[in-house]
Amino acid sequence: MRKLLQSAAVASAGLLIITAGAANATPASTANAHTWLKGQLTGGLIHNSSYDFDDYGLTADTALALKQLGASNKKLKTTRKALASHVDDWIHGISPTDLYAGSVAKAVVTADALGANPKKFGGANLVKLLQSTVSTSGATKGRISDVSTDGDYANTLGQALAAQALAADAPKKAKPVLKYLLEQQCSAGYFRLYFADPTAPQTCDAGDPKTISVPDPDATSSALLSLQSLPHQSKKVKKAEKKAVRWLRRHQAKNGSFIGGTSTATPNANSTGLAASALAGAGECKQARKAATWVAKLQVSKKKATGALASAKGAIAYDKATLAAAKSTGITVDTQDQWRRSTTQAAPALQYLDAGNCS
Repeated sequence: MRKLLQSAAVASAGLLIITAGAANATPASTANAHTWLKGQLTGGLIHNSSYDFDDYGLTADTALALKQLGASNKKLKTTRKALASHVDDWIHGISPTDLYAGSVAKAVVTADALGANPKKFGGANLVKLLQSTVSTSGATKGRISDVSTDGDYANTLGQALAAQALAADAPKKAKPVLKYLLEQQCSAGYFRLYFADPTAPQTCDAGDPKTISVPDPDATSSALLSLQSLPHQSKKVKKAEKKAVRWLRRHQAKNGSFIGGTSTATPNANSTGLAASALAGAGECKQARKAATWVAKLQVSKKKATGALASAKGAIAYDKATLAAAKSTGITVDTQDQWRRSTTQAAPALQYLDAGNCS
């Protein structure tokens, strides 16, 4: 169970959704996704029934997605309070001496998005704790790291969240974190997922593109979303954004889909939904709508919500195989986690089916 919870803490840094305003239009696909996601919350939290634990990272992802889909902070009050009351469990995991940097960064972003003070969230100063995970000297200056007996699993996804969080709540401390994030972008335009060993050169270009510096669409989309959220866009940031957008456009399949990298080579809703939001944020509306259209085909629509999927209207399958299998099995206790994650990450992209929600 310790390994499971540790893995959940690491995974909690793996999602970033734009938390600006919701879309003007609310098509049926978006409304249905909102209803299904809201129904996954119990006492404001997402509970993993397979392993019997509350998943705070996925709860935060769900809250951010619901906000993108039109929920107000008032409607998300129960979730905000539940996360605040369990903030120590979220960022420390089982051991109070452990501290997961990506989880702390996501907690700051979530608190901000839900109208809470991240410096006084459930009795924790999340901003100060996040700063404590940042290296202050040497080649790794600006890099976040986990403090855990299980090892350091911090990566570019958490680094992007940290840059976004500190830019909003501790601007003077954000510069080195942002600088290190930009160093994780290779000259080709993509961001890698994993950091180099602390004793090795730290830039993406210095790493082997077949091993440590493998192109990663999810890391690229996540980094791009965080960069787009920054209140001040320097020339370096704007240049990095353009390179990332160009890379994403080149790697979008003709049908609009994206893969998630070498470990997820199958086109999937998670990666495609995330890329759609990043492309829309860059004004690449044609590409965003194309991705959203592909995602929509994996959603359980009113027409598909029959038989085993009768109660799944609005949910979004990870891929075609998942949707096909669920037609006979439905969403089971063993598969609900995947459905929740794919819906959370992909649902906000559905707003771009309406051209008026991207400019």
